[in-house]
Amino acid sequence: MPELPEVETYRRYFDLTALGKTIIHLEVEDHRQLTTDYDLLQQSLKGATLTDTSRIGKHFLITLSSGKILVLHFGMTGNLMYYRDAEDTPRFARVIFYFSNGYKLAFIDSRKFGRVGLADSIETYKKQKNLGPDALDVTLPQLKASLEKRKAPIKALLLDQSILAGVGNWIADEVLFQARIFPAKPANTLTNLELEHLHRAIQVVLQTAIDEEAIYHNFPKDFLIHSRGWEDSPKPVLEREVCPRHQSALTIAKMGGRTTYFCLLCQPV
Repeated sequence: MPELPEVETYRRYFDLTALGKTIIHLEVEDHRQLTTDYDLLQQSLKGATLTDTSRIGKHFLITLSSGKILVLHFGMTGNLMYYRDAEDTPRFARVIFYFSNGYKLAFIDSRKFGRVGLADSIETYKKQKNLGPDALDVTLPQLKASLEKRKAPIKALLLDQSILAGVGNWIADEVLFQARIFPAKPANTLTNLELEHLHRAIQVVLQTAIDEEAIYHNFPKDFLIHSRGWEDSPKPVLEREVCPRHQSALTIAKMGGRTTYFCLLCQPV
């Protein structure tokens, strides 16, 4: 599933390819993936120039010359491809934007959980979706204010998009591992030093993932991601599920309904 680092990578790819282009036509395979009526979307996009991009968590927001916002949410399998010739049209291209320069941008989504639509403004969309600060941009004071009075487990709160937009399950586990914080620890019991470590870990994990374009096997060797494995992971199953720092067995448990990886030596209760 595309998480914040993948979506930031898509945003940068978009900036290098489609930004500044003018839309002349829109092709939609399945109207159920639209959050805006097709006719209205077509009318709003035709002749519009893509002038700017931003991102809040996993939500990709494109400013149009009209002032409206084109919103792309990538669901579980979304991606983008900029191309020119019809024979290069990617498989599972669900929405295709045609540009005046002869090129196209495909919104690719094999499982059709992605969504495309319009918003009046970025702030309106943020309030509508009840999104907190973007995890990459959140400040330490913002993080402290969001957590210091909450009794819920810290991992559950990291996954709450109204508190911090963009943190998914593996990112939360990685952040807590790097910060050496037990995932079930109540947020209001975190010390100021632990909150500082948590904030620093959020920035390090996300920036590392973005710098490596979310290619997991390029992450530093002391990252927990190598121990949990992923699709096409080169590491054999028997070599996973151990702490990357000292090779002791990890604990794998359900917390708040989510599979959670942690090390009791590095993250004591």
